[in-house]
This record gives sequence, structure tokens and C-alpha cells, in this order.
Amino acid sequence: MDSQPGLQSGSSANGNASGSSSSTASSTSTQQAGSGAGGAKASVPRNRIKTVTAKSSIRGPKRFKISTPRLVLTAVAGIVLLAATLYAFNTTESFLIRDPRFTVQGIAGVTVGESGDSQRSSVLITGAKHASLRAIEGIFTPDLGRSTYLIPLAQRMMALRTVDWVRDASVARIWPDRLVVKVTEREPVAFLPLPSSSAGMIDAEGVILPPTAGNFVLPALIGPKPSDEPEYRRAAVARFLAISAALGDDMKNISDVDVSDPDNVIVSQAYEGKLLKLKLGDRHFAKRYRGFVQSYPEIREKAPDSRVMDLRVETRIIAE
Repeated sequence: MDSQPGLQSGSSANGNASGSSSSTASSTSTQQAGSGAGGAKASVPRNRIKTVTAKSSIRGPKRFKISTPRLVLTAVAGIVLLAATLYAFNTTESFLIRDPRFTVQGIAGVTVGESGDSQRSSVLITGAKHASLRAIEGIFTPDLGRSTYLIPLAQRMMALRTVDWVRDASVARIWPDRLVVKVTEREPVAFLPLPSSSAGMIDAEGVILPPTAGNFVLPALIGPKPSDEPEYRRAAVARFLAISAALGDDMKNISDVDVSDPDNVIVSQAYEGKLLKLKLGDRHFAKRYRGFVQSYPEIREKAPDSRVMDLRVETRIIAE
């Protein structure tokens, strides 16, 4: 009975001993692990320190500080420069306005080969052959006695374009006191009967031109009227120009062109003492006209009293 507890005690002692040795081994193992970990820590921190150092070297943008005296000097210099610029501009402008050397003294209209008083006039007008010179001069009359610096050139050019026969105009300022006005006139392409029993003219853009002195050899255009819309007149003139281009030199034989019906253009021609009307339709103008010229001797024999020829049928000519 007594021996069992002894065995138990011995066993316990052995257990304690083994526990102690196990604990010692564990401690030793822990120290070695710690030593190993410590070794690892000894190699890693250098890289980590470098990384931390690199990150710590990154800084935000530098802020430049401007001293208050420098800012004040810059502002003062800017104000002085602005004031000097304004003063110089006002002084120069006042000189251009008030000095008599820049004053418009007179207006002269000059045509090719003429001189007149152009040397003594400040406004020189050229190119006005059919346009009213008085109307053009009236545009610049308010500028007499003023400085050329004050004359609004753009407004004067717009006013010039409203004058009859003027298609375009330019105004150039020649210092100190001259203006050169160049007028480009419209070119008529046909006479146009007007309700007032007088004959005006019309240009390629369908603009009606009032009668004027001059030697014009043009056919009459029948169809467009002053009361028509500009688009209609332009279309009518376009048909007339198509006929003129197709007939070429033969247009000198045509006295008038009627474009009232877009599908049937009619031209009138004096032929052997008779005024004939030729219906050309709306195409093949040159071919049909030349066919008439070739066939007319035969037509004259068969229908000597006919005054209207219908050329719209390709295979024959109908005498009416």
C-alpha cells in the first residue's frame, strides 16, 4: 500500500522533471526562434528605413512668397504704364481730330483722262461713268470740314452700294487729308421695257438699272418687271443668259427675248424685212435656231406670210 504512493510520487517527479526539461527546451527553442527572428529583423530594417527615408523626402509644392513692397511697386508700375498709354492715345486722337492738316477740303469726281480740281480736293471719286456723280458726292458732303480720322469708311461704302448703277465700292483713307473712292458699276445685259414707256436696263443679277446716256447695243428682255420679286428676275435673266450663250454670235440678229414662259422661250428676229418670232422651247436652243436658218428658204416659199415659227418639234418646223 505504501509503495504505490511512492511510485506515484516518483512518476510525478519524473513528470516534473520531464516538464521542466520540456519547458527548458521550449524556452531554448523560443530563444532560438527569437534569435532567428531577431536576425531577420536585423536585415529588413535597412530597406524599410530607406523606404521611409525616401517617402519622407517627398514634399509639397514650394510656395513663393511675394513681399508686400514688391507687390506695391508692380501695381504702381502697371498703373503708371496704363495712364501713360491712355494719355498718349488721347493726345494722338486729339491731334488727328483738331489739326487742320487732316480736314476734308473738297470733293471731285474724276473719269479716265480728266484731272479737274482733283489735286485740290480731299475726296477723289473714280469709276463713276453711269452712276450719278451728284448722288455719290452727296454721301460725302457731311464730311466736308471734318477730319478724315472721323469719317466712318464702312458706313460710306454701304451708302455707295445703294446708288443706282453701283455694284460695289471701296473707300481708302490716304493720310493726311485724302479719301479715294473707287466705284464698280453694274453691266447691263439687256434692255427692259418699263411701265413708264421708257426702257431701262437689267444686269446679270436681275437688278433693274434706270435709263442713262450711252451707246448700248443689247436685245430687249421681255418677262421680268420692276414689281417682281428679285428671285424671279434673277431666274428670268438666267434663262436669257442661257439663250445668249447657246446662240453666241447669232445673238446679234436677235431683237428681243421673251422668257415669260419658262417652258417656251421666244426670240424675235428681223429676217429679210420681216419680224419673225421663233419658239425655241426650253432646250437645244442652238440646234433649233440653226435648223431654222437652214430651212427658212423652203419655208418662205411654202408659207410666205407666216410670222411665227414653232421649232420645238425636232423633225419639222411648224409655220403659223
